[in-house]
Amino acid sequence: MRILVIEKEVSEGKDLSDILAKNGYQVDLAENFDDAKYYLDIRNYDLVLISWGDNNKSIETISTIKTNSHKTSVIIISERIDKDSEIYALRSGADDFIMKPLDNDILLVRIEAKLRFGISNIIEIEDLIINPEEEKIIYQGEEIELKGKPFEVLTHLAMHKDQIVSKEQLLDAIWEEPELVTPNVIEVAINQIRQKMDKPLNITTIETVRRRGYRFCFPKKIS
Repeated sequence: MRILVIEKEVSEGKDLSDILAKNGYQVDLAENFDDAKYYLDIRNYDLVLISWGDNNKSIETISTIKTNSHKTSVIIISERIDKDSEIYALRSGADDFIMKPLDNDILLVRIEAKLRFGISNIIEIEDLIINPEEEKIIYQGEEIELKGKPFEVLTHLAMHKDQIVSKEQLLDAIWEEPELVTPNVIEVAINQIRQKMDKPLNITTIETVRRRGYRFCFPKKIS
């Protein structure tokens, strides 16, 4: 499960990120809303923690998350203790509101609850079903054997259907330390998708857009 933390207080953000990482979550930390936008553009998150600060920026970010990925849960953490702020945040699209100072045990339980009862991340496009949580692909009722990075690449592209995704964006979104791998790992993953899935099933799921990246195209439209 991947979580984005948006916290302008550097020490608080790092402490929170460390706690989440120790509990098995993949965590990215943004110190401002511009950095947060960068992460949200390239990665899919199961949950976003937003430190309530600038009202307009906070609300704008919540709106962006819910518009682009309604399956992502949003929890507001705030120093404000007034009821109006909590009501405003929840009515603006947040799924939960927690006041500082944070009780880490309570925070972790609230996160677990949101992830447990969140909307399913299953992708269904005609006869194709992709289940990211179980790392499972089913086509016309038959399970397809595709695991690891090729599965994650396919899932990321499917979640960004009809968008061109560059190699760099795929590396940032999927690999833990993208700076330590070369872009050709993407080509290897795409090739495995085509050999293990597309070719045997006589379908096309991914098209190469020259010099720009890749795009999920199933079912392929005939022009």
